[in-house]
Amino acid sequence: MHVSAPFHVLAGTLAALTATREEWEQDAAAFNQKVFERVAAMARDLGVACTCVSCTGEHVWQQIIQAAEANGCDAICMASHGRRGFAAVMLGSETAKVLTHTKIPVVVLR
Repeated sequence: MHVSAPFHVLAGTLAALTATREEWEQDAAAFNQKVFERVAAMARDLGVACTCVSCTGEHVWQQIIQAAEANGCDAICMASHGRRGFAAVMLGSETAKVLTHTKIPVVVLR
C-alpha cells in the first residue's frame, strides 16, 4: 500500500510548488506503478498473493486502517524506523498510530 499526500496549493516542497494538480497526480501514479510492479513480481516469484493499493489522504495511519478493513485483512505488516527522542516526537510514528487505533493485529518489522 502506498499513501500519497493530497495536492496542496501551498506546500513546503519545491516539487509541490511548481507542479499542477494534474502533474502531481500523474507523478504519484507513475511512482506507484513502478513500485507496485516490483512488489507484485517479487510476490509472484515467492508464490504469495498480492494486491497493491494506493490512495491519497492527509493521515497515512487512517488510510492504512481503512484499507485493511475494506480488504478484510487478517493483519497489518509495517516497518518501524526506530527513531528515538526528539526525532520521534517531532516526526510522529505512523506505525504507533496504527497500533493505537486498529483492532487488527499489527506485525512491526524493524
